[in-house]
Amino acid sequence: MTVPAPALFDWSGREVSIAQIDSELGRLRRDSAGEDGNPHQRTSVMTHVAWVPPEWLDAAERVLAGMAERHPSRTVILVPRPAEEGGIDAEISVRCFPIGESTVCGEVIELALRGNRALAPASIVLPLVISDLPVFLRWRGEPSFRESQWQQLVEVADRVIVDSSEWAAPRHAELVEVFDRTAVSDIAWARTDDWRIALAARWPAIAGQQIAIRGPRAEGSLLRGWLQSRLERTLPAVEPAGEVGVLLDGEEVAPPQDQPRSPSDLLSDELDHLGRDPVYEAAASAS
Repeated sequence: MTVPAPALFDWSGREVSIAQIDSELGRLRRDSAGEDGNPHQRTSVMTHVAWVPPEWLDAAERVLAGMAERHPSRTVILVPRPAEEGGIDAEISVRCFPIGESTVCGEVIELALRGNRALAPASIVLPLVISDLPVFLRWRGEPSFRESQWQQLVEVADRVIVDSSEWAAPRHAELVEVFDRTAVSDIAWARTDDWRIALAARWPAIAGQQIAIRGPRAEGSLLRGWLQSRLERTLPAVEPAGEVGVLLDGEEVAPPQDQPRSPSDLLSDELDHLGRDPVYEAAASAS
């Protein structure tokens, strides 16, 4: 199914203020009004904040484009550029998608945080979040768990979304520390859904079997952590491999046949959930 291209209304500026951003958003919404002069429906189910270091920006924008009209709320993309002279540059767009006989519009605010403005992202985000609605934070790359940017944005977010396959090394022990402060999900965990369903179907026999797991570091570690937390026993270390595989008593388990979900689909699914996931938390804690 071909998704219609959005109608795009945009503006960009250098050395901008938050008040200027808000003013330009209002103008763009007025510009996007229909032929009758009435504004299109503005979907307001959340504010989606994304912390996106420059090396992740192209990938983040592709994922956002792939989500199309599924989550057309306010998206605030923060691009830290601490080595540059201080200030904020903005690229703002209102993107309108036809839905049946109506049109739904969402907003994308991309901010380059230059110099010391990259050190205080919460003070920039808070005036831009939609009041009384949940805030989702997508952190691209490896979080700086001990630095103030991570700590600030965790406090703002109702749910934090990471992808531990983007990390240079396993750091779930540090991620666990924020479980009591906000809901957390890991896209690498979502990639193990089909395997967890397949292995759960082997209960209770699997409880007494020898289990060997191979796979990518993040997915394999979380699958192992899930089994350890459910079975309450320690499993052998994960064998590095390009794809997940499982041996039970030395016999290969047939892999799930479902097609892998795209990065856009995976993020879209995470944006549909708000509450904590105790099964994931137990798996991350045990991984």
